[in-house]
Amino acid sequence: MPSTTSPLHLAVALDGAGWHPAAWREPDARPADLFSAPYWVDLAAEAERGLLDFVTIEDSLGQQSTRYTGPDGRTDRVRGRLDAVLTAARIAPLTRHLGLIPSAVVTHTEPFHLSKAVATLDYVSTGRAGVQIRVSGRADEAAHFGRRDVPRLPVTELDSPAGLALLKELFGEAADYVEVVRRLWDSWEDDAEIRDVATGRFIDRAKLHYIDFEGTLFSVKGPSITPRPPQGQPLVAALAHRSEPFQLVGTSADIGFVTPHDTAQAAAIVAEIRTAQEQAGRGGETVHILADLVVLLDDEPGRAAERRARLDAALDTPYAGDATVFAGTPAELADLLEEFARTGPTGFRLRPATLPYDLERITRDLVPELQRRGAFRREYGAATLRGLLGLPRPANRYAAA
Repeated sequence: MPSTTSPLHLAVALDGAGWHPAAWREPDARPADLFSAPYWVDLAAEAERGLLDFVTIEDSLGQQSTRYTGPDGRTDRVRGRLDAVLTAARIAPLTRHLGLIPSAVVTHTEPFHLSKAVATLDYVSTGRAGVQIRVSGRADEAAHFGRRDVPRLPVTELDSPAGLALLKELFGEAADYVEVVRRLWDSWEDDAEIRDVATGRFIDRAKLHYIDFEGTLFSVKGPSITPRPPQGQPLVAALAHRSEPFQLVGTSADIGFVTPHDTAQAAAIVAEIRTAQEQAGRGGETVHILADLVVLLDDEPGRAAERRARLDAALDTPYAGDATVFAGTPAELADLLEEFARTGPTGFRLRPATLPYDLERITRDLVPELQRRGAFRREYGAATLRGLLGLPRPANRYAAA
């Protein structure tokens, strides 16, 4: 298990113009650039300037919505996204150290396709790729594919028999999906490519393996068409709000993003994930748990709260998401992060309320404050995302001992 006294891991979640719904109206926002490559390249460059471990990039199979069950019809908020994996692939060659973890919805997509896409991203980034697994319980997203019916259940009914059955199906499918993806990444041994011009042998076919996965929803023969990624296994992450995804993190993921609202809740969440990890036989492995916070930062006390109030005034109701919203100074945020870290999280994924402003306050103000406290790195010390997170390169499950 990772030590809570270790330096913090720090990541940033990128989404549109920022996590506050009114962020696109800010004077320094770039709403006309949201679907352009330079916009995302600039954000990644700023994150790397701040020595952050990685960025995540949001994605979905339907338009953003204030409703859990489907589109909300609003026209006053950012709608539409670029494909996250392709965006990460565009960013990758223009960064050197920053980890890249795009989101991917696994409920209606094929694990074979995602496995080779993320393996390719790992090659393009020279070992800095991961993927954030997401599930979809929205009926409108299911209708894009026409393969299954999803009941229209409001959030308030997730603990009903129908809701629990849906959660069991979705997260059970996600666990199988991750297993298939991981097997496909291992389906080529590291030295399967010979590339011997003299003998005319490019590949050792004996070092490519069928994965022969048979599950309730997937039947995948393998092998992959893409050689084993530079990291062996790119990182798998998942956002978790309740017991079903906590179980997924503990059994299948390398990184879990959680949303505690106080230190007691943080400790309870960490304990539940660690229990799931132990029960899955992964007690000796490092599974990072990063707490999510939406942040508005300003050096002058009270200024961030004023900015939050101004942004909220543009909405019909004040913004409140799944994660705690923090508005304050970098020093105050550093205090809060250190307080939360004592309860077990190994780091934090910060969600800038506005872009680029709050991202720059993280990289240019918060990071130096954490460095002064000895709580964050002063330089990149590893070439891969696994290296940054202190995770070993795993052995190939199919290679002969």
